Amino acid sequence: MKLFRHGPRGSERPGILDLSVTRRDLSEVLGDLADGQLAPDRLAQLKHLDLSNLPVVSESERLGPCVANVRNFIAVGLNFVDHAVESGLDVPLEPVLFNKAPSCIIGPNDDVFIPEGSMKTDWEVELAVVIGSPAYRVDLKDAASKIAGYCVCHDVSERSYQMERGGQWMKGKGCPTFGPLGPWLVTPDDIEDVQSLSMWLSVNGERMQTGNTSKMIFGVCELVAYISQFMRLEPGDVITTGTPAGVGLGRSPPRYLMPGDIVELGIEGLGSQRQIVRASMSGNNLI
Repeated sequence: MKLFRHGPRGSERPGILDLSVTRRDLSEVLGDLADGQLAPDRLAQLKHLDLSNLPVVSESERLGPCVANVRNFIAVGLNFVDHAVESGLDVPLEPVLFNKAPSCIIGPNDDVFIPEGSMKTDWEVELAVVIGSPAYRVDLKDAASKIAGYCVCHDVSERSYQMERGGQWMKGKGCPTFGPLGPWLVTPDDIEDVQSLSMWLSVNGERMQTGNTSKMIFGVCELVAYISQFMRLEPGDVITTGTPAGVGLGRSPPRYLMPGDIVELGIEGLGSQRQIVRASMSGNNLI
């Protein structure tokens, strides 16, 4: 199934794509794509719905982030060898973890704002995992059962905040609008092999990143099991799993996002995103 959320910011409602790829509203049968509604058995019930009876959602209506009430937005760094090399960093022996602020999450086609004074805002296409069931210290063999679905994540990153200001990477990862999610939350049964999906990102029509999830150092289930050793994962938590080579930091000379740039990105089977990059004059124009 491909699920989504639609409507104005802060008032999104759940939806589903039918077999003809028509958008249908789910709010009569599902409160939202959040919390206990993401449990695998709850989502499985949606398969038995007669979608033809559900209201049609206009193609022109805004798509919101494909999951709501995210408590933990966890990111994995350097999870592709080629990206570690272009960043000038060692290939990790264990997953590198950091946080993105849940407040940075936006819809897949919402504007991305460059923080005031930023000169090094960068792009990263990533596969994100949405947790559906509580997971604490789970075994690798049980990790897949904890996953509600997958989506595209744009891990927007401010490199000077991340790498030149001391401390942890989260400084450059959680600015407002730095976490577009969606368009779809795709359930695992709709993906033949999550470790064999092509990935891409373009800026102003120029291809910057081309990769495949088969090149991840640590696979999806390995990451869920690993992270659950250190914290209790809750339904609605998001894990974004790393990016392939081709980020602005790795170019010679480096290239970063500027106001007016158009970023387009996608992952095979999970849909695509499109954002216009804007200058942020103050925090007040982000809402």
